[in-house]
Amino acid sequence: MQNLLSFLSNALCRITGRNSGAQTVSELLIGLSEYVSLTSPSAPDLAQTQRLPPKPPPAARVVASRSSADFTPQVALDIKKCDLHRLEEGPPVKATLTREQGLQYYRTMQTVRRMELKADQLYKQKIIRGFCHLYDGQEACAAGVEAAINPSDHVITAYRAHGYTYTRGVSVKEILCELTGRRGGVSKGKGGSMHMYAPRFYGGNGIVGAQVPLGAGIALACQYQGNNQLCVTLYGDGAANQGQLFEAFNMAALWKLPCVFICENNQYSMGMSTERASASTDYYKRGDYIPGMRVDGMDILCVREAVKFAADFCRAGKGPIVMELQTYRYHGHSMSDPGVSYRSREEVQEVRSKNDPITLLKEQMLSNNMASVEELKELDVAIRKEVEEAARFATADPEPPLDDMCNHIFKNDPPMEVRGTNPWSRLKSVS
Repeated sequence: MQNLLSFLSNALCRITGRNSGAQTVSELLIGLSEYVSLTSPSAPDLAQTQRLPPKPPPAARVVASRSSADFTPQVALDIKKCDLHRLEEGPPVKATLTREQGLQYYRTMQTVRRMELKADQLYKQKIIRGFCHLYDGQEACAAGVEAAINPSDHVITAYRAHGYTYTRGVSVKEILCELTGRRGGVSKGKGGSMHMYAPRFYGGNGIVGAQVPLGAGIALACQYQGNNQLCVTLYGDGAANQGQLFEAFNMAALWKLPCVFICENNQYSMGMSTERASASTDYYKRGDYIPGMRVDGMDILCVREAVKFAADFCRAGKGPIVMELQTYRYHGHSMSDPGVSYRSREEVQEVRSKNDPITLLKEQMLSNNMASVEELKELDVAIRKEVEEAARFATADPEPPLDDMCNHIFKNDPPMEVRGTNPWSRLKSVS
């Protein structure tokens, strides 16, 4: 026993480095316990040794709807200064935008954009036929003009008319029905893309520049009736060299007609750049003796403030004013024009990415806490649904019967006979 004790004691001394060994069994046990306590890792806490219950799965993300009180109700934004001709002062360089206005402008422009993209699709499916001039890219012009004038004022434009038809109060369903030649169209399916009308909206005119003298005549009627109304007369940069424009300018200036002449300069006329088509590209100066303004037509607030200024100018009895809205069309001149033979795809994409009118308004609203991303997405979904439903209706609506061909030649006239394709063919016209 003593030999075993001596052996174990010497072994413990070698391990621990002690100089003296244990003399008794109890001393040996004490030494062993001290050695174990020094070399063993500390015991973990009881809580760590117990098996924890599994973590519950992450809760589904709940997007809390924000009330209107969470958003900024109104902001003042800097806008681009207009170039002026024969004017001592122009529109303001700050524009006030309310949340309600911003949402309304966004919905209007996005609806026009979606409607035009749907028209593109229906045309490629050969459901829409004939002439078709799309307005996508220029939405700020139509929406800005309508935001600046009164519903009782008058508008006349050229054949790129879908946007103004919508802003003047015609539904997407009626526009798409007209494009597809259906009975439910705004012109009963007989006008097509270039001939749409509404109260105080006179088209949609197919002859280049021909609507400009008509607009001056509408302004003459406003002056004659003394109703404090005006006419917005629109044309493109391709029509700006037409002689009838200058005849209309002359008469409007002589009689101080309440007419706002607006050139929507989308840079390319039909398929030729403005620099190649016009000796002078300062279209806002083309009135010479008529004051003019050049405006950023891709910013709806710039358009709105400039047209407000022009409308006040006309209502004050100062005569007509000429405006140039610098804008851009994404499609070709018409659906028969691919739009890339006289400009590059990269140019179109650059305008889309840097100067799109809808994106600009969206960024202004989001950066100023006037709307949320989710709210605008919901608006986009609702607009897509509206356009899709209108397209389904337009493709299912029947075409007008042949008996309707000569109807609506005159308004509020008794039925009359109309000569057909030969002297012996007589058709009936009902107002």
